[in-house]
Amino acid sequence: MTVVPYKEQDASKKEQVAKMFDSVSHKYDFLNHVLSGGIDILWRKKAIKILRPENPQSILDIATGTGDFAIEALALKPQKIVGVDISEGMLSFGREKIKKLGMENVISMQKGDSERLQFEDNTFDAVIVSFGVRNFENLEKGLTDMCRVMKTGGTCIVLEFSKPKSFPFKQLYNFYFKNILPVVGKIISKDPAAYTYLFESVQAFPDGDDFLSVFNRAGFINTKCVPLTFGVSSIYIGKK
Repeated sequence: MTVVPYKEQDASKKEQVAKMFDSVSHKYDFLNHVLSGGIDILWRKKAIKILRPENPQSILDIATGTGDFAIEALALKPQKIVGVDISEGMLSFGREKIKKLGMENVISMQKGDSERLQFEDNTFDAVIVSFGVRNFENLEKGLTDMCRVMKTGGTCIVLEFSKPKSFPFKQLYNFYFKNILPVVGKIISKDPAAYTYLFESVQAFPDGDDFLSVFNRAGFINTKCVPLTFGVSSIYIGKK
C-alpha cells in the first residue's frame, strides 16, 4: 500500500508530498535539527565524506529541499551542484540560504520531478539524496533515472531513515517516532499530517538489504549499506 500524507485526498503521492513540503517549508530546517537533536547534520557530513576520494566536479542533489545536502557538498569543492525538488516552497528557502552564502555560482536549484529528470544520460559525476527517496511515488523508477543521469564510474549516495533492530533502541525509536515527533511537528509546523506521514513512510520503506535489492535492480553496482546511530538511518552507496 502506498503511504501518503493526506489519506482523505485523491491526489497522487507526488502531488501530496509537494503540498506537504510547501506547507512545512517555513519550519522545515528548524524542525529537522530540533527533532533529530542535530544529528542529521553529522549524518550528512559523514555521507559527503564518502565522496571525497572521488573528487566529483558535477553533483546532482535529488529532492534537495532547502539545500542542506547540496550546501554540505560544497566541502568537496565541485564546479557545480544542481538541486532538484518538486516543492517550490522548499526551493525558495533553499535559494535564500545559498544567496546568503554567496554560492549561487556553484549551486543552482530548480523545480523538477526526481522520477523524470530533465538531464541527458551520463551528465553528473555523483548523485546524492538525503531523506528523499522515501517520498518517491515509484522508488525503482526514481533510482533508475538517477543511475541514468550519472556518468559511468560515478557514485550515488543515498542517506535515508531506517529501522533499528536491537532492543531497547528499537522500542525507544518507535515510541519517539510514533508518539512524540508527530505531536511536536504538528504544533510547530501547523500541519498535522506531515510528521505522522514521516513515521508511516519510514515504517513502509524497504531499508537495509531490501533497499539494496531495489538499488541493484535500478542499475547500480558494488552497492553497500552503512548503518548510522544504531540503525536510525543508513547511507547507501552505489556505483555505475
